[in-house]
Amino acid sequence: MNSVIETILNHRSQRSFLPRPLSNEQIKMIVESAQAASTSSFIQAYSIIGITNPDKKRALAELAGSQTYVEENGHLMIFCADLYRHTMVGEIESRNLKESLESTEKFMVASIDAALAAQNAAIAAESMGLGICYIGGIRNNLPEVCKILKTPERVIPLFGMVFGYPDQVNDKKPRLPIEHVYMEEEYEQDKEVYTEQLESYNRTISEYYKERTGGKRADTWTSQMADMLSAGRRMYMKAFIEEKGLNRK
Repeated sequence: MNSVIETILNHRSQRSFLPRPLSNEQIKMIVESAQAASTSSFIQAYSIIGITNPDKKRALAELAGSQTYVEENGHLMIFCADLYRHTMVGEIESRNLKESLESTEKFMVASIDAALAAQNAAIAAESMGLGICYIGGIRNNLPEVCKILKTPERVIPLFGMVFGYPDQVNDKKPRLPIEHVYMEEEYEQDKEVYTEQLESYNRTISEYYKERTGGKRADTWTSQMADMLSAGRRMYMKAFIEEKGLNRK
């Protein structure tokens, strides 16, 4: 196993940081690593907004669900799907790109590009001994987030990422069984096999929580997912994205 794979496999979300900011050189290296990620057709349809202003961090932390680590960290970045620059491409080249830029396909491209860049940033940061955590909570209230970040049309903040020096290292959470995620030739057709894989994972997760909480918690993965998915969350999203000039076709 090489050091890159070791860094990847050692990942865990970090939610407690020492009060020590990242250096400008560290930030530059993380962003350059993000930019080195693959990008569909060289479109580079994302932007990253770094946040150091304490008031902005505090406001974003509150919008994200009062998550203290969004405010208290070494650095905060917001990853955005960004087709505004491609709107400007149309103006510069005197071309009508509206239909393409409003398509679901291009919104998917922008979202995928941003996610690929973010994961490169995460691995780069962790290779430096830093901890990270993705912040999906900024999507709780994107209209307010957009006001804080002053994003133009066709720019959607997708998620944040906090970076910093770990205060304490969290336990590594077990992932789904590899045979449930990786399939050869076709999707798993046997429902009994599929269900047993999930039930096996439920036992693993239940034991994980028992050990971590001293027996106070023993819920399963499927029960967590059922609880989460039974309540609609951020159901304003489709209308909001369309209002921003994306995903209309």
